[in-house]
Amino acid sequence: MKKEYVYILITYIAMQLSAYVGQPIVYIIGVKGFHTSESYMKMMTPVYWIVISFISALIIVLLILRKSERKYQLERSTPLSVGKSITWAIGGIFLAFIAQALASIIEQMIGIKPGSENTQRIVSLIETFPIVVVVSSIIGPILEEIVFRKIIFGTLHKYLSFFSSALISSIIFGLAHMEFVHLLLYSAMGFTFAFLYKKTNRILVPISAHVIMNTIVVIAQLLNREEIQKIIEKQSFIGGLFS
Repeated sequence: MKKEYVYILITYIAMQLSAYVGQPIVYIIGVKGFHTSESYMKMMTPVYWIVISFISALIIVLLILRKSERKYQLERSTPLSVGKSITWAIGGIFLAFIAQALASIIEQMIGIKPGSENTQRIVSLIETFPIVVVVSSIIGPILEEIVFRKIIFGTLHKYLSFFSSALISSIIFGLAHMEFVHLLLYSAMGFTFAFLYKKTNRILVPISAHVIMNTIVVIAQLLNREEIQKIIEKQSFIGGLFS
């Protein structure tokens, strides 16, 4: 694996664990530095840190990736044409939802209840603090596609078949969401995004599909959350935030 990719993985992991250090610092700065009330800072500190940590990680990752792309420019394979890539990006949205629906049906057949606590928690957070939508719908998917598809899947695929590398990277993707009961569902989406990356050789394609999918889910949940929850409870899982 390229050393730049290792740096990106370290950055991503550090971002995920940074709340233990970052949130207390933000809280102290708010209370001591800006004389903000403790009750307000207790409520807002997690939100502030989510935004700060994700934006900071994205900037660092993009800078490292830019350097890596310049250094290894000759190793890059020829990507699919822009027109065909756009078509695959749009089609990929439907593929991701179909994969999600099929995985949900299988989960229900083996006794797993539909619905995601992770999705509901994030939607509730967005309802209270709309700025979080930037993280859930844009920054999160960009980081995840770079980490799980470009780096992990891309590196594995140099040594393994598409199916094996996509399967392994998708399972890692699912485990990273910490909702082990829905591992199949997250893995199905991860496999779909890996297919899009393999098919087009453009990381922007799975990024676009992922971003649009998450945005659709957020808008749908916010506009008619109660009705969607009834559908989820009766039939299938609709979610995918931070996925």
